[in-house]
Amino acid sequence: MKEKKLFYTRFERFWHWAQALLIILLLITGFTVHGTLSILPFGKAVLLHNQLAWLLIGLTIFAIFWHLTTGQWKQYTPTLEKTAEMVCYYSRDIFKGCEHPVKKDVDRKLNPLQRITYFLLKVVLFPFQLITGLLYMYAGRIGISMDIGTLAFLHTIGAFAFLGFLIVHVYLATTGETVGAHFRAMITGWEEIEIKEGTEST
Repeated sequence: MKEKKLFYTRFERFWHWAQALLIILLLITGFTVHGTLSILPFGKAVLLHNQLAWLLIGLTIFAIFWHLTTGQWKQYTPTLEKTAEMVCYYSRDIFKGCEHPVKKDVDRKLNPLQRITYFLLKVVLFPFQLITGLLYMYAGRIGISMDIGTLAFLHTIGAFAFLGFLIVHVYLATTGETVGAHFRAMITGWEEIEIKEGTEST
């Protein structure tokens, strides 16, 4: 039996899509600054990249406040329980049409592998990219002596890590019951989940 539940609040959906848009634009402008792309003039790309970075920082600060005040930060608490099963599922069992090893619910929106991935994204990759970017912009102005080439190289590595995450994230978003099921849920907020017979919905 299936039941439709409101999984994602308006703020979660706004945060998700705004963050996705900002990261994509940062990647485009960043790779333009790097010289990989030539979509914008260099000066405009630098200015836009910096402005987008500050917007993402502002959004992130607000999102942290929201997660702490609503208790939703618990969704990202890492766990190793059923992690091996999730690795087997994504690498093998999903192609055989096997059942998902972790049942999704409003109080447990993320599976163990997602929890670990998002935790590392938020506490490792985001700060890494923020620190290298700010140092690149302001180290010279505030009197910190650092090699700009090294900072640019490290920041570019972080950008490729974000790009890799984005590609994998979009792919996994297509692995729902239908190709568009997860996308639709993140737009409307509502998702259908399997409920065991005789189990009361909450």
